[in-house]
Amino acid sequence: MSTYRAFEATGVHQLRLVERELVEPTPGHVRLRVEACGVCHTDVLAVEGLRPDPSKPLVPGHEIVGVIDAVGPGVSAWRPGDRVGVGFLGGQCWECEPCRRGDFVNCVNQAQTGTTVDGGYAEVVYARASGLVRIPDGLTAAEAAPLLCAGLTTFIALQQKATRAGSLVAVQGIGGLGHLALQYARSLGYRVAAIARGTDKEKLARELGAHEYIDSTREDPAAALRDLGGAALVVATASSGASMSPLVDGLAPGGNLVVVGAAPDPLSVSTVSLIFGTRSITGSLTGSSIENEDNLAYCLAQDIRPMVETLPFERAMDAYERMLSGGARFRMVLDMAS
Repeated sequence: MSTYRAFEATGVHQLRLVERELVEPTPGHVRLRVEACGVCHTDVLAVEGLRPDPSKPLVPGHEIVGVIDAVGPGVSAWRPGDRVGVGFLGGQCWECEPCRRGDFVNCVNQAQTGTTVDGGYAEVVYARASGLVRIPDGLTAAEAAPLLCAGLTTFIALQQKATRAGSLVAVQGIGGLGHLALQYARSLGYRVAAIARGTDKEKLARELGAHEYIDSTREDPAAALRDLGGAALVVATASSGASMSPLVDGLAPGGNLVVVGAAPDPLSVSTVSLIFGTRSITGSLTGSSIENEDNLAYCLAQDIRPMVETLPFERAMDAYERMLSGGARFRMVLDMAS
């Protein structure tokens, strides 16, 4: 093969299928054949033109699983045939101040896969070796892909603060992130409360690990959490600052609201709510590539899996629009083999 197919995003809400020339990977990079790519809400940054130059073609997608078929100069830890993943963070530079202090997530020279560099809506991806995640046996490509982003994001969020087993931990929003957060929280030994709108997700939330279910359309979630003793940790996955803000009052003394859902509106919190009870609000992005390997190993050991819907590569726009509609249960995945 001298070419490969890829979907390029240009302008606003446009994906175009193109043929690209196959080239050798550059120093420090590998080339991999994509097996599956998850469709994440963050893909709107590329597809809806929410980047500095939307006219420049860009391939979306950052939940990528594939097999290395070529390595560039200077790559020694990876070989053709290795099964790997690539997440949102494209690999640390090792040289900036955060990297030198071991804070690889906040590397200032790190590409964002599918947002600042080409991603996985393609048959072939080029990736920095420092961002690769080894995929263990026992996970299919369609299962592993969402775990690289949605899974890792919630797994790391639950570790933002040391929390005793048996403590009340709440998950707000039972969607692409929340349905995984419930599984992680239950497996970590917490008393788990799910917060969602309406009663239609209660049965599933309990099946995924929730001990308690709070319908935010019928009761004040903060008051409900206080009635349960107060939450040591709340993981907020819903893309709404207005729905997150009141949850601070549902925290136990010393409790922490961890925000992982990117919302267009700001949080608004009373200083009194923070000061009296020494509560805190924390943003959590994702994790490093080695933390992602820990995440996948944990998922295997605890039988944590995403709920996915798959579509063929050629139907990338259909998969994206289903994700955008909120109708997917709960992660869309492009399956290159189908």
